[in-house]
Amino acid sequence: MDAEMADAGTQAEVEWDGGGGGADAVLGLAGGASVSLCYHQAFGPHDDIVLLEAADELLPDLLQGRVTVRGRPEEEAVLCTPSATYAMKFVGTSNSMFLIPPGEPAVPSLRPDHTGGDGTNAVAAAIKLAPGSIELVRTAPRLDKLKKLLKERPYVLDEDLGDGLHHKKGLYTWQDLCELIQASDGELSDGLSSLSAVEIDGFWRMVDVNSVNTVLDMILHNSVLHDWQLNAMREKDVLSVMESDGFAHKIVTHCLHRFGSKVEQEATSYWSLDERRVCSHFARRVLGVGKMKLDNFMDKWERSIPSGMCADLQMLEGEVLCEKLGAETWVHAFSVADLPLTPAERFAALFRERPKWEWKDLQPYIRDLRVPGVSSEGLLIKYTRRTQPNADAEPIFTAR
Repeated sequence: MDAEMADAGTQAEVEWDGGGGGADAVLGLAGGASVSLCYHQAFGPHDDIVLLEAADELLPDLLQGRVTVRGRPEEEAVLCTPSATYAMKFVGTSNSMFLIPPGEPAVPSLRPDHTGGDGTNAVAAAIKLAPGSIELVRTAPRLDKLKKLLKERPYVLDEDLGDGLHHKKGLYTWQDLCELIQASDGELSDGLSSLSAVEIDGFWRMVDVNSVNTVLDMILHNSVLHDWQLNAMREKDVLSVMESDGFAHKIVTHCLHRFGSKVEQEATSYWSLDERRVCSHFARRVLGVGKMKLDNFMDKWERSIPSGMCADLQMLEGEVLCEKLGAETWVHAFSVADLPLTPAERFAALFRERPKWEWKDLQPYIRDLRVPGVSSEGLLIKYTRRTQPNADAEPIFTAR
């Protein structure tokens, strides 16, 4: 049959006008009934068309042109709606799948023996033979690349970009990121937010940690000088003072958002610093020197945080790890923000850090993983082995 189709295709040099197939007769075919099928006079070739199989909920986005295919030539393509990402997988079929256009069957047409006919008995005419279709499978956005790109050139205070293209190397606009990152617009926006990125002069940037330290320190310093309450700092006052100190409005606002939340009260905007976020930031700064004894760390941490805030180890879930070495407990920085986003690479990194994990330690490092259709329990089954000496013992997880 395939050879006959190929023969038919070589004989056909007629341009297809979009109709002439009789598809309505096939769509209305009752169960167990049959129709007479012939080749359309413009039949073949088959490599210029691809079928896409999509769930009903995707149809509005597809039909209204709200989808894009993203990926570099060396990457597997994904299809993105405004809010979700789908892997595109070609699935072949062993059965012949004929594509039949609408309208009345065209004449003359070709019979299966590739001889001409007047179409008198033909009910439907096939224009193409589809070898398979592309399935869409919901997948997690591929955001690890986003972190890598933004780390190429973080923003530093008082930087001068200069003029010319060479000064823009390592900087990315929203459109650049849409072309480079395999994620929907919504997922890309969420990814930028999770990385604390900010748009500066049209480019999306992460802010250098030393610059963040400087801005936060100045906000806290001015809060003491001007008697601002850390849970009710008037935005107008903060921006005015910080700008007079030489800090850009956008960077100050970015840091306020990074470490606090904005509240509107009686037509006035206030900022409230979040105790957990601020204290965690100072804990990372203290541990920047490396591993420390727990008592020593707690003493330095408590002395570094703003007055009125309380340091609590519970704040540091997913930021630090404690371990017993003899009679001493030691602590070191190990942030979930620095780990890969794909499950396989995440678990590999975790087991490089520790060959065995208790659930209370492991959970903060995997709770942010999102794989469509797979629960956290499913990820644990796939990537870990669970052992529990007895019912009362804490379960231990090792690499599978």
